[in-house]
Amino acid sequence: MKSIDPWGSELAEDYGKIVQQFGLEEFTPKLFPKPNRIMRRGVVFAGRDLKPISNAIKNKEKFYVLTGIMPTAERIHFGTKMVIENVRYFQENGAQAYVLIADLEAMATRGVSLEEARKRALDFHIPAYIALGLDPKKTTFYFQSENKKVMHLAFEFAKKITLNEFKAIYGIADPGRIMSAVLQAGDMLFPQLEQRMPGIIPVGIDQDPHIRLCRDIIARTKSKYNFTPISSIYLKFTPSLDGEMKMSKSKPESMIELPEDTKSALRKMKNAKTGGRESIEMQRKLGGEPEKCMVFEMFKQHLVEDDKELDNVYKTCKAGTLLCGEDKQHACAYMESFMDNFIAQMEAARKRADRLKFITFK
Repeated sequence: MKSIDPWGSELAEDYGKIVQQFGLEEFTPKLFPKPNRIMRRGVVFAGRDLKPISNAIKNKEKFYVLTGIMPTAERIHFGTKMVIENVRYFQENGAQAYVLIADLEAMATRGVSLEEARKRALDFHIPAYIALGLDPKKTTFYFQSENKKVMHLAFEFAKKITLNEFKAIYGIADPGRIMSAVLQAGDMLFPQLEQRMPGIIPVGIDQDPHIRLCRDIIARTKSKYNFTPISSIYLKFTPSLDGEMKMSKSKPESMIELPEDTKSALRKMKNAKTGGRESIEMQRKLGGEPEKCMVFEMFKQHLVEDDKELDNVYKTCKAGTLLCGEDKQHACAYMESFMDNFIAQMEAARKRADRLKFITFK
């Protein structure tokens, strides 16, 4: 198997092998109370050290959930949406939520100036995260470039790894990516400088190298910091609409961004790969293959909340009574409603931007 690449766009082929190869825990929804949609449906498929988080929720003990914003674009995608849904889940179950704006990382790896990164974060990314359900009243924000504690941790952590070790984890090494990785480790552990407590990082599986590096650093700095090992929870990728890779800007006609013009989004849904047969007659005779259908994937991961409704889509497709044209019509209706609501919520969040809880550093 190829190495997992945080900067790539390849679609994982076998999540079971990933669990085995990288020493992950298979995720079980029973671990957490009232699991959310993507937990229930196997889109969340693995994790690391999940028991301390489960215990913290059960015993109402302190823990944190952390995610980052890479302000390199003016839009996000559906993979980011699922990460925020998991952040929201843990926030609703008692976690202290932190959102860092990775402006230093954006400058180091993508050449985005600190000023432009700040503007993008405040004008778009933070309002988008709030529109996706993040509670701004219970979320602490900060800019990476202003957090000297994170920078000090990063430089200290850089002394604890070697170039060969970095290459073994990431498959490649250059100065920008090395600094980005150690900064991320600093971010993930920053909440523990004030109080040692469990923390969980929801990510796509392509971000696991950052988690592994951070956990290695925790072990190597134990005598000084005694950080609690971080936990992580992993999502399957949202596949591109042609089914060939994870949604990526490299194939704009096979991805839907947030926000996107409704007509454009609906056109892409209508052109999405399905699990339909060669003809209507064959579809009615043999049934469809929802396992191969990108429209069904959008239903499962994003658009249909009710499990019974999703199960009915699956069964009627398999039985051949639901045809692809009708299925896409339903998908377009859901997508239009979702996109309209997202845009409205984002505009409302922009008006509350001056009331966000940012950490100030002296």
